[in-house]
Amino acid sequence: MQTDSLSATFAALSDPTRRAILARLASGEASVTELAEPFDISMPAVTKHLKVLERAGLISRGRAAQWRPCRLKAQPLRDVADWVGQYRQFWEQSFDRLDAYLRELRVKQGDPPAGEGSASRGEPTWKEKPHDSEK
Repeated sequence: MQTDSLSATFAALSDPTRRAILARLASGEASVTELAEPFDISMPAVTKHLKVLERAGLISRGRAAQWRPCRLKAQPLRDVADWVGQYRQFWEQSFDRLDAYLRELRVKQGDPPAGEGSASRGEPTWKEKPHDSEK
């Protein structure tokens, strides 16, 4: 996917009205009038939102007699998910490092690692310090 297509998709998704339109189209095709119903905006404003979604490749608009149904096109959303998925390994590694750091802190505090000792009996692993009112 070209960066320009990805940018167009993100730009289209940046507006809550357009996201709501996509959410509605996820349940099936709808006319422009049906898509406009929940919004307190003019029909020309809805049409502008639909044009942005169409240019980004997120919807298609057909023609059946006088009815112009709008349909969701999932490929650009799949492309965004794939792009974001590339960063999943980064986040997983970050969480693994955080987990290792927390285990190290537990050892330094004299607490058994998670899954051992009192924690396995349903007791908290971290030792709580008494509050001033409890002393």
